[in-house]
Amino acid sequence: MNRRALLAATGMAAAAALAGCSDDAPNDGDGTAEPTDTPTDEPTETPPPEPNGSLPEGSPSSPTDRLRQLVAGNAGFALDLHDRLVADEDADNVFVSPYSVSMALAMTYAGAAGSAEAAMRETLGFSLGEETHPAFAELQGELDDRATTDAGPGGGSGDDEDDEVDAFRLDVANALWGDAGYPFAADYLDLVDEHYGGGFNEADFANDHEAERERINEWVADATEQRIEELIPENGLSSSTVLVLTNAIYFMAGWEREFDPDDTADATFTALDGTESTVPMMAQNLRTDYADLPGAQAIELPYVGGEVSMVLVVPDAGEFEAIEAQLSGPTLFGVFEALGDASGDLRMPRFEYEFDAELSEALEDLGMAAAFGPGADFSNMVESGGGPGIDDVFHEAFVSVDEEGTEAAAATAVDMIESAPAESFDLTLDRPFLFCIRDRPTDAVLFFGRVTDAGAAQE
Repeated sequence: MNRRALLAATGMAAAAALAGCSDDAPNDGDGTAEPTDTPTDEPTETPPPEPNGSLPEGSPSSPTDRLRQLVAGNAGFALDLHDRLVADEDADNVFVSPYSVSMALAMTYAGAAGSAEAAMRETLGFSLGEETHPAFAELQGELDDRATTDAGPGGGSGDDEDDEVDAFRLDVANALWGDAGYPFAADYLDLVDEHYGGGFNEADFANDHEAERERINEWVADATEQRIEELIPENGLSSSTVLVLTNAIYFMAGWEREFDPDDTADATFTALDGTESTVPMMAQNLRTDYADLPGAQAIELPYVGGEVSMVLVVPDAGEFEAIEAQLSGPTLFGVFEALGDASGDLRMPRFEYEFDAELSEALEDLGMAAAFGPGADFSNMVESGGGPGIDDVFHEAFVSVDEEGTEAAAATAVDMIESAPAESFDLTLDRPFLFCIRDRPTDAVLFFGRVTDAGAAQE
């Protein structure tokens, strides 16, 4: 494979690709990316794929078929969600934890039935159906097994075979916060506890939803080392809330090969819109896995222990939108499969930022509308009746990348409100009444009148 040198613009665009923006123009001169044959004036809309110009496709390499299906579905959902957030949010840099969002919604999915269940299964890529829940437990077990590992390159002295270091820290916590008097089904609570470790906490949303919001936010802050301090915004819950499902995730890992701070120097970063800024650019010469792809380059930076890594996809100048549009579950796995041994120089900026979003609109647009609001079928969540419906899904994420490694945190909260059956009534219009004719989408009143003598109003 032809391996182009990993030069400065590669590093600059690499971190930008992770953050949701990229160097949009070629540079030349000292330590910058060499020109490509790709024109720089491509339209922002995705062009039709050229022959041999598409990203390769692949499949996940998970050890079991159940995990392969879960990981493939989650990756597809991750890219779908990313596309929606890029389209909906006024933000240059987008960062989410699809693992956190999927897990919080998987706990919710466990109580869904009918059209809500079908919509969530399709939107979230839960092709395993009820096996989704033990699959999530299996995946979490795989990640827990890699919490510590023998010290390897860059991971310690290595003088003692028994030496262990934190290869990476991945703390995942789940919790349910439910109205004490609500008839939650014991089978549902047992399932969530068994597969997600989601303990049940009694709450009183009806009388003090703001106090409960603060209590949940404190739990999230503690679970994310104070990186996510206010997941649910003020008045994000209401007296109609009956259940909040929360997931919090915290990650910290050191690079297998750290960057030397003495090699970090200021350099110019060109954003997607062409504006330039000065950023601290880290640099090192390293041997790692790399791929020269149609319209892009990719590089993998392992963390201590070598089992967890950051993969950066760096579109060629002028190709960011086209490559971003091509990314899907299969093409992302294709990028992973294309990575191979290479050595060269890498420069990439330090970066740190937060991103938050209310995901209800994005999820509804992706096909999950049947799970939202009154009338949603979450009957498997309760002993009897229709159960609650999703009112909103809150998500917040934080990422910091420097010479030593990466720190990231994210949290998701699913707010569910009572989805009550229609109130019964017995009404006879045997006395004077008022009436109007309205346009429902706009509430425009088209006609208004009264009937005080129905006898005189007969033909």
